[in-house]
Amino acid sequence: MIGSLLTVFLFLISPTIQMDNAPGLVDVSKYEFLIQEAGDSEIKDIISNLNFKPVISQNPNFGLGSQSVWLRFKVVSAKDLEEQKYLLINNPNLDEVYFYQIRDGKVISSQVSGRTHDFGQRLIPSRKLIFEINSESGQNSDIYLNIRSSDKKIISASIADLRTINKSLNFENILFGLFSGILFGLFFYNLFLYFSLNDYTYLIYVAYIFLVWLGQSSILGYAQELLWPEWVWMNLRSNVVFSVLGSIVAIWFVQAFLKTRLNLPKLNKGLQVIYVVYLIILSGTFFGFLTLSYAVFLVTQAIVIPYVFIMSLYILKSGFKPARYFLIAWSVFMVGILLFVLTEMGLIPFSPSYFYLMPFGAGLGVILLSFALADRINDQKREYEKEQYEKLKLLEEHESRIIEQNEFLEEKVKQRTEELELTLHNLQNTQTQLVNQEKMASLGQLTAGIAHEINNPINFVSSNISPLKRDITDLLDIVNAYREKGKLEFSDASKKDLKRVEEDIEFDYILKEIDQLLRGMEEGAKRTVEIVKGLRLFSRVDEQDVKRVDIHDGINSTLILLNSSMSGKIQVYKEFGSIPIIECLPGKLNQVFMNIITNAIHALLENLDKIPEPKITIRTFHIGEKISIEIEDNGFGMPAHVKQRIFEPFFTTKAVGKGTGLGLSIVYTIIENHKGTLEVSTEQGKGTNFIITLPIYQNIQQHD
Repeated sequence: MIGSLLTVFLFLISPTIQMDNAPGLVDVSKYEFLIQEAGDSEIKDIISNLNFKPVISQNPNFGLGSQSVWLRFKVVSAKDLEEQKYLLINNPNLDEVYFYQIRDGKVISSQVSGRTHDFGQRLIPSRKLIFEINSESGQNSDIYLNIRSSDKKIISASIADLRTINKSLNFENILFGLFSGILFGLFFYNLFLYFSLNDYTYLIYVAYIFLVWLGQSSILGYAQELLWPEWVWMNLRSNVVFSVLGSIVAIWFVQAFLKTRLNLPKLNKGLQVIYVVYLIILSGTFFGFLTLSYAVFLVTQAIVIPYVFIMSLYILKSGFKPARYFLIAWSVFMVGILLFVLTEMGLIPFSPSYFYLMPFGAGLGVILLSFALADRINDQKREYEKEQYEKLKLLEEHESRIIEQNEFLEEKVKQRTEELELTLHNLQNTQTQLVNQEKMASLGQLTAGIAHEINNPINFVSSNISPLKRDITDLLDIVNAYREKGKLEFSDASKKDLKRVEEDIEFDYILKEIDQLLRGMEEGAKRTVEIVKGLRLFSRVDEQDVKRVDIHDGINSTLILLNSSMSGKIQVYKEFGSIPIIECLPGKLNQVFMNIITNAIHALLENLDKIPEPKITIRTFHIGEKISIEIEDNGFGMPAHVKQRIFEPFFTTKAVGKGTGLGLSIVYTIIENHKGTLEVSTEQGKGTNFIITLPIYQNIQQHD
């Protein structure tokens, strides 16, 4: 009598699942659980156990270990139920699952399945665990599940008819077939590349693809279904064994592809330690320490994935271009691995879709790594072409030297006749340059002082804008919180009063005005910082040491200083190419840009009524061991007789008192001292183009 009452009581309090004729899977999301230490328990003792607790979250993770987990829920069959119902457990990695169906306190059905049991004896030959439910119409019963597993105990279950279950399994099989097809396509493609290119990196990658497929097949249960259905020893270990082997080959691939021994020798030593840890995990798995090995493997993966990501970042920053695609591929793989590890460790909630997260991440990562290998082939091809170009260039240089030797004697004679004229010319230029240099040095010191004095207060203003924006945002958040809270708790009269106050002070307009004021302050501060930067760059005209600088910075600083002189009437177009940092006297080159651009501005402003769209175009190019800078205007140009004399000292076409005639002469001398060339392309009525060519290296002492 007491047993019957207890059965009725437990039946009433157990979570209930309705079984009817509705199509689709019915998730078993509400049930009770009981965790016991390892050991067999009689079902009659479990039925009378009052320590069952309801689950808090859907699809909970009961963790790793040898504990036995009991689950209990109630099923109610509809009176018009037409089809037999089955219980589908989505986790294929459970060692043993005992199924009991209880009705009126008696066991009416008991079944067992799991990866430690004969695959051929399963009710339905599937990688997932399926149990038949006694589905008599209008009958109620309790379902008890006893789960034992050395891996994680994540329970995701559904109830459906056989047709629905087969439909779900077939869909998953199609997805796995697509996954396998992609991986094996990449496998044979890269195997072909290995035999074609004889690059052992491709062989490592082929091994990695195969182990990724084995690892994912084991995790998803396909390995047990397709490869070793009766091999219990391998079924228990395949998840860890192939995941560890795949990780070892992945680290090997990282070392070969990123050349970590050469690019990051210190961090590469950490990879050697990781090899040892993986071998220890593998040994523990073979000797039967399954739970411990799996737990250590999860922790190791959580460390290894970001470690390799950081290494690839360092190598990419060092200029190793093939690391680009690798970094993208590893990022995708990292997200999949980390979510998988965190789920397995129970740190984030489990979802049935996570079963496909790892295959998707692994498959996409493998595809992107294939792109990375292809990109490396292209880089090697470009390096080979560059080597051939350099060899051809060397041959041309040898030919040029032979011609130079033939012309040497003639040049010597000509040189002697020009020495006196050159000496006189140099003395005149030196005199004018000394005067100009002294003036520019004084101007540079004055400019540097002004820039320094402006820099401190504007930095104070600029650095306080972001905190001010955050503070105002916080205040607005508080105001909004009060407004939202007031809607629920304030009286209608209070709400009307507050609404009237907001309308009186135009609260919404104040919010917009604050945002506009902050943007204006931020834009003004940025503009002032750019002007100060330009002043500081331009103030280095008196420097005598060669430095490595970005020419674009000098051009930009000059344009900032000359912006006001254009009066908004001249458009400046910058067509900057990709050029390297060069060795030069940055202050002197700023003086060059200042003179040439100033002349262009004057030429355009003097003829604004005749030029519909005055503009200045500045271009930069990288040509071998040199760079080229073009400064072009669309003014009226110069006649041929003026073009021939523009670099002569004291020659000017301006009115008396408006020019010294020294600007372009000094510019020419500065470029000449930099071992560069200065050419002018002009034609009357068609504008003027100054072409500056500078070597990248000066072959003298430099200062960074």
